[in-house]
Amino acid sequence: MSDLFDLPFEDEDEPEREDNGAVERDVSPIDSRPPAVDGRPPVRRVHTVTELTVRVRDHLEAEFFEVWVEGELSNCRLWNGHLYYTLKDATSQLRGFMFRSALRYLKFKPADGLRVVARGRISVYEPKGEYQLVCEHLEPQGLGALQLAFDQLKKRLQDEGLFDAARKRPLPALPRKIGVVTSLDGAAIHDILNVLRRRHANAHIVIRPARVQGEGAASDVARALRALAKVPGVDVMIVGRGGGSIEDLWAFNEEVVIRAIAAAPVPVISAVGHESDVTIADFVADVRAPTPSAAAELVVARTDEFAGRIDRLHEQLVAAAHGRVQRLSRRIHLAAARPAMAGYGARLAMKRRRAAELDRSLEDTARLAVMSRARRLQAVRRQLDTLDLGRRLGAIRTRLVAARGRLSGAVAHRRHVADASLRRCANRLETLSPLAVLGRGYAVCWNADRTRALTDAVEVAPGDTVRVTLSRGEIAAKVSETK
Repeated sequence: MSDLFDLPFEDEDEPEREDNGAVERDVSPIDSRPPAVDGRPPVRRVHTVTELTVRVRDHLEAEFFEVWVEGELSNCRLWNGHLYYTLKDATSQLRGFMFRSALRYLKFKPADGLRVVARGRISVYEPKGEYQLVCEHLEPQGLGALQLAFDQLKKRLQDEGLFDAARKRPLPALPRKIGVVTSLDGAAIHDILNVLRRRHANAHIVIRPARVQGEGAASDVARALRALAKVPGVDVMIVGRGGGSIEDLWAFNEEVVIRAIAAAPVPVISAVGHESDVTIADFVADVRAPTPSAAAELVVARTDEFAGRIDRLHEQLVAAAHGRVQRLSRRIHLAAARPAMAGYGARLAMKRRRAAELDRSLEDTARLAVMSRARRLQAVRRQLDTLDLGRRLGAIRTRLVAARGRLSGAVAHRRHVADASLRRCANRLETLSPLAVLGRGYAVCWNADRTRALTDAVEVAPGDTVRVTLSRGEIAAKVSETK
């Protein structure tokens, strides 16, 4: 890797660490002149390079913990997000270093040749033994940081062609949907709405609220512009806010807002601050309005002009038609007064009558032809209907449904007849069943092992066991007497 400063901060084979310091050591102070012991000469103490460098670093950081240094920037380089530079004047130079965490808060871009005032602490870069200024804040000398950042960004965007007049788009003549990006808490939104209600009451207004001041306002405005660009039917957008200091208006000088305005698919009106306030958004927008109220007037001004032009054209058209009718009427009167035009009215009436007869005949012929074609068309359609697969399938489906209905009825009827027959057989069987006899109070008497029904008293003797079957259950009994 090539040297970053023409005088390198680190070896080519050993990149500098972000902490920009040596390995922490517990190095106790070393007295370079140790006292004599017992009258003997003092012992020579030899320091290592690291020990001496650490002591120098500690003394410098303790002595110059916070210093302000003025000078001119040179050899500015960015590496891994950190800034390396040289701060110099007419006779001396000082190496400098700035971490990315501090660099991101700068409003301007450090560049060679800028005179700045730097705040930081003096430290030593141990691998090189060089002292340097670890910078925590930079500000331009004479020119403010915000103004310098404004000029730098404006020049860069101008070189890209974002301010060219060729890319400016005209405002729509009849905007149906108007997008507005501003804060709901400011006076700008009320001014815009009052003007639009007064001059274009039927306009559809889409408001995308956004912060317009403070940390994160630029990102919020850019998101609002991108969100409005996705709303269908938006014809023009107004972005802006009321007046304030350069710090209050700074969100409209941020590159993210400028890029969002340039990427908008419809014309954008910048209405930031008062008439004397100028932001970079004014240069990249299609139209710059001095105030939010003026932006609303610009949106509807084309509508008023368009309506006025329509009125003027209507008046011109009426006057031209009236004049032409008068000129043609005079020509007709002059032509009718000539001798050659005698009897012209009667001849014209005959021609008109002949034309009416021909018109009626043509109408009848055409009507008859249309009716004939219609009848042929209906006949062909009927033929096609008979061959239409959909209709045939519909007819078959209807027949299937009817057959299914008849089949279901026949099955139900057969089931009903079979059920009735079964019930009759069951009733007959029920009447012949001995159980039915038992149900009427009769019983069946069996011998002890239930192998034979007893029909005669002589078949048993007193003391025998018999079983009696009832309609429900069975009884075991002993014979006490026979008759």
